[in-house]
Amino acid sequence: MNADLRRARDLVTGASRITALTGAGISTDSGIPDFRGPNGLWTRDPEAEKLSNLQDYLASADVRRRAWQARLGHPAWQAKPNPAHDAFVALQRGGALTAIITQNIDELHQRAGSDPETVIELHGTMFHTECLGCGDRRDMAGVLDRVRSGVDDPPCTVCGGILKSATISFGQALDADVLDRARVAAISCDVLVAAGTSLTVHPAAGLVDIAVGTGASVIICNASPTPYDDLADVVLREPLAEVLPQLT
Repeated sequence: MNADLRRARDLVTGASRITALTGAGISTDSGIPDFRGPNGLWTRDPEAEKLSNLQDYLASADVRRRAWQARLGHPAWQAKPNPAHDAFVALQRGGALTAIITQNIDELHQRAGSDPETVIELHGTMFHTECLGCGDRRDMAGVLDRVRSGVDDPPCTVCGGILKSATISFGQALDADVLDRARVAAISCDVLVAAGTSLTVHPAAGLVDIAVGTGASVIICNASPTPYDDLADVVLREPLAEVLPQLT
């Protein structure tokens, strides 16, 4: 165990309230590509970013049709949690991890065994749909069945409005209550572990500032440099599925 990893483990084992902040990088070992990495979805196909832009989604039926096809084939439906997710389950069972703030929409933290009540999904979940007109919310599986049957841009069955996954797109405001919960978790922790996130998207990245401002130690585990590395007590570059289990 190198010095940085030993320092990170000491911070974790000595903490009474740990908050995790996770991004797409924690799920790559589960077969779900990230967005901005060297092999990221948007790196390989810049046009795919339009599927996550609310303005493009509302304006173009073609974008919506492509988005529904992408949802049909999304690797999250078959993905399983990996050792990085399991490490946070172990920390939670040990009593110190009190919140997992995730930018991910794949529900792998919950499927790994993390308490759903403590998982704060900043960007929503792909396992439900939401009508942009009336707000009706349904299980994604039923809507995907409609797509498979030939309805390439399924409308809301209540009001006929536009449906999308219950996730936050670019140009769409975060749920205020969810963001408040995340801020409270950042304020109340004595150690913040940021794992698999580039820390370039706000307001998620700003949670690091909040934690530092209240005196928390920060551990950043990410393959690439982040804008917050200089604020961190420890920065770890090793693969998350290898390094996170060593912190428990």
